[in-house]
Amino acid sequence: MNRVVSCILLLAIVAVWGWTFSLMKGPVETYGVVPFLAVRFVIGSAAISLVAARRTTWRTLKVGAGIGLVLAAAYLLQTFGLRHTSATNTGLITGLFIVFAPLANRVLFGVRTRLVLWGAIGISVAGLALLSGAGPDGMAPGDALTLGAAALFGLHVALLDRHAKHHEAIVLAQGQLTAATGVFLVAWLLVAWLGVEPLVLPPPGWGTDDVWPALLVTGLVATAAAFLVQTYVQQRLRAVQTAALIVTEPLFAALFAYLLVGDRLTGLQMVGAVLMVAALILVEVYPLVRKPRQAGS
Repeated sequence: MNRVVSCILLLAIVAVWGWTFSLMKGPVETYGVVPFLAVRFVIGSAAISLVAARRTTWRTLKVGAGIGLVLAAAYLLQTFGLRHTSATNTGLITGLFIVFAPLANRVLFGVRTRLVLWGAIGISVAGLALLSGAGPDGMAPGDALTLGAAALFGLHVALLDRHAKHHEAIVLAQGQLTAATGVFLVAWLLVAWLGVEPLVLPPPGWGTDDVWPALLVTGLVATAAAFLVQTYVQQRLRAVQTAALIVTEPLFAALFAYLLVGDRLTGLQMVGAVLMVAALILVEVYPLVRKPRQAGS
């Protein structure tokens, strides 16, 4: 597979990730956060287990399962956040995981934090303040939940960075999805017992407002296929190419939210969104571009 095809595949997955913020918003509100996540991850983990079955080892599954607990918490916060804020805000704020990942590396593993990261953190905080506080209703509760999700996604990236090189990537992904599925199923039983959300499958239906299309897209494409494609492509692209593609996810989220659910930003919110995207690019692209230049000097 040549690099052009690899780039197209990864960009397609990133576009799907951005699209799913708009795709999930209605189904999550009508069906429920925990039931949606439980069914989505059952579909995703079953699909990826079919591919990874012959490579499975208990050691890698256990490591993946530990990381999957963090992933499950991140998805819970993100999806509850999506229920209480716009798809645009959810996509942009989630993108801050790129800022939180180096911070987690610093706190947990002693990896030094470059000065450029502190600058990016300042820019992203300013952008977040404008994005979430300059809307008609001020900062939405979902913005705070999504910010917590971004921090956990950053921790998830740091843990993967620490362990991925010692394990088969597809099996590590299988362990994560399996553990996350278990968390969501237990949580589903709990919220059903408390009478908060129903312990029933969504009704059959394949229209744009039905739940099953969103479940199948997020389970098969945005979860199982996304893990497979990202693992495969990152073995064939340079890090700077991968980073430049992944960092476009918030832009896709904002684009699809504009086209599909009618999200609109005020002038100050637009400035905040631009600042946040600039911070993501600064953190993810600049250090990777700088290294080759230093090597050649």
